[in-house]
Amino acid sequence: MDLLHLNDRPGVYPDSYYAATANRHLTTEPFEGPAKADVCIIGGGFTGLSAALNLAEAGYDVVLLEAQRIAFGASGRNGGQIGSGQRQGQLQLKAELGADTARRLWDLGEEAKATVRGRIAKHQIDCDLKAGQLHADIKPRYRDDRLRETTLLREEYGYEQIEFLEREQMGAHIGSDAYACGAIDMGAGHLHPLNYALGLADAALAAGARLHERVQVRRVVSQSERHRVETDAGPLDAAHLIIACNGYLGELGEFLPVVANHVMPINNFIAVTEPLGEAKARDLIPNDVCVADSKFVVNYYRMTADKRLLFGGGETYSYKFPKDIASVVRPSMAEIYPDLGDVKIDYSWGGTLGITMTRMPHFVQLAPTVFSASGFSGHGVPTASIAGKIVADKLRGQAEQFDLYAGLKSQRFPGGPKMRHPLLVLAMTWYALRDRL
Repeated sequence: MDLLHLNDRPGVYPDSYYAATANRHLTTEPFEGPAKADVCIIGGGFTGLSAALNLAEAGYDVVLLEAQRIAFGASGRNGGQIGSGQRQGQLQLKAELGADTARRLWDLGEEAKATVRGRIAKHQIDCDLKAGQLHADIKPRYRDDRLRETTLLREEYGYEQIEFLEREQMGAHIGSDAYACGAIDMGAGHLHPLNYALGLADAALAAGARLHERVQVRRVVSQSERHRVETDAGPLDAAHLIIACNGYLGELGEFLPVVANHVMPINNFIAVTEPLGEAKARDLIPNDVCVADSKFVVNYYRMTADKRLLFGGGETYSYKFPKDIASVVRPSMAEIYPDLGDVKIDYSWGGTLGITMTRMPHFVQLAPTVFSASGFSGHGVPTASIAGKIVADKLRGQAEQFDLYAGLKSQRFPGGPKMRHPLLVLAMTWYALRDRL
C-alpha cells in the first residue's frame, strides 16, 4: 500500500501555508533514461539536496531523483524548528553512551545548526530565519531534569546560549500559564522550511547537480561496482547510490529491508491561524522564538513572518490522514492558548516523517558504494541538513562523522511490517496517558 497516494495528490504540494508563501516553485528538467552519473541520490528533501550540493561542489556528476516535488515530504511540511543537539537530550546520551560520545554528538549538532545558517548566508536563501527556541515543560516533576540538562550544557559544554526558566520566568517568553518551567535556547531557531529547501535546490543546480522531479524509482539492481536504478522514465546507471527517502521509502523498502525495519513512517499535523496582528503575536510569543513542549507527542509552534500562529501536534499511525486535520490540532492549541479556541484556521495539513526506536538517526552503509541516512524523528531541519554532507563525506572517504552515527545502537521495530503499527499505537496510547497524569 502506497501511503503517498492515500494522503496526497501525486506531484502536487499539499495546501499548506508553506506552499502558499513559497518564494517560487522550482521547475526541473524531465528525466529521460538511459542515463549515467557518478552518484544517484533518491529523495529530494534536506538530506538528498545537501548531498547533491556537497558532491556537485566537489566535482561529482550527480543525479537526484525525486518521486514527487522537491521537499514534497517532511522537509517541506515540518514545523521549521532548528533545535540544538540531538533528538535525545544530552543527559540521556551521556548516561547511555558515555561522556565522550555524547559530547561528540553535541558538537555534531552544533555543526548542523552552523551548516544551516552558513548555507542560508552563502546562497542568500530568503527563508525567514529567526533565533531562539523555548523548551516548555508541562509538569513540575520535569523541573529537576530540565535544570540538570541546562546545567550540563552551560557548565560542562560551555554552551551559554541556554538558560533555565522557573515558572514565574516563563511569562517573559510565552503568553500561557500551561507550563511549569522550561529553558530558552537562543542558539536554536526557526525558519520557513520549504523556502530553505528550494534555496538548497537552487544552489545544487548552480553547482552542476541534475535534479529531476516526478521520477518514480521502482527498484535498484546492483551489478559489480555499478547500480542500475530502474524508473518509470528509464534506467540510470551510477557508481554510487544514496538513499535519502526518510518516511517516504515506500515500495523501495522491499529492496532495502535494513532501512525499512529500523525507520517507521508516522503522520504529524500542523494548523496555521489567520493573521493575528503584531500586538497579539507579542502577547502569545513575546520574543518571536519557536516553542517545543515536553509532551511525548510534542506540541511545537511559532509565529510566521506575517504573524500567524503555526501550531503542530497530534500523530496518527494508519495509512490515512484525518479528513478534518484542523480539528485534530485545535484542541492542543486551545489547551495552551484558550482564547484561540475559536480562531479561524486558514491552513492545515499532514505530513509523514521517519522515526526510529531510539529517536536517533539511522545511518547505514548498505554496500561499499550504497549509503542511507534517515529516521530523523522530528529533528530533521538541522540533522537532515548535515546528514547529506556527512554521507557525501563518507562517499569521498571521510568517514568519521558517518561512522559515529552508524555506530549508535540501532533497534528494529518489533512485529515486522504487519504488526509494528499496532504495537506502536499501543505504546503511544500509554505515553499519551502518562502526559495527562
